[in-house]
Amino acid sequence: MDYTIFWLVALVLSIVIEIATLGLTTIWFAGGALLAVIAAALGLPLVVQIVLFFAVSLLLLYFTRPIAVKYFNKDRVKTNAESLVGKQAIVISEIDNLQGIGQVTVAGMEWSARTAEDGESIPVGGIVNIVAINGVKLIVEERKEDQG
Repeated sequence: MDYTIFWLVALVLSIVIEIATLGLTTIWFAGGALLAVIAAALGLPLVVQIVLFFAVSLLLLYFTRPIAVKYFNKDRVKTNAESLVGKQAIVISEIDNLQGIGQVTVAGMEWSARTAEDGESIPVGGIVNIVAINGVKLIVEERKEDQG
């Protein structure tokens, strides 16, 4: 049985989905389907077509996705909470991971906060650097005196 039409449909669907989503989700499978179309046109067995489809798709995914994502998202602007990473905040309620307490204020908003290192506590009035966000809590490190 000739599976050329099947692989052509898979190729077209992969490209249409990629165009619709623009999220680098199915382009890798389009490459695999293209090679499977060629294999089917040459009359290679279905098993070879399937192996080529998966092998090429996975190889493309593994080797090109990190590069594509890097360049695809390079102009992405951080929004909302993720834009706080790297900023400084003021401790308004002592931060203590062991007790599960702590709040900071940054950009006029109050946030729950935890330290990046367990066992560390930061007193009220301390200045901290925001290093990450975990759920709705800011992960902070105490600002060192030698930082400007």
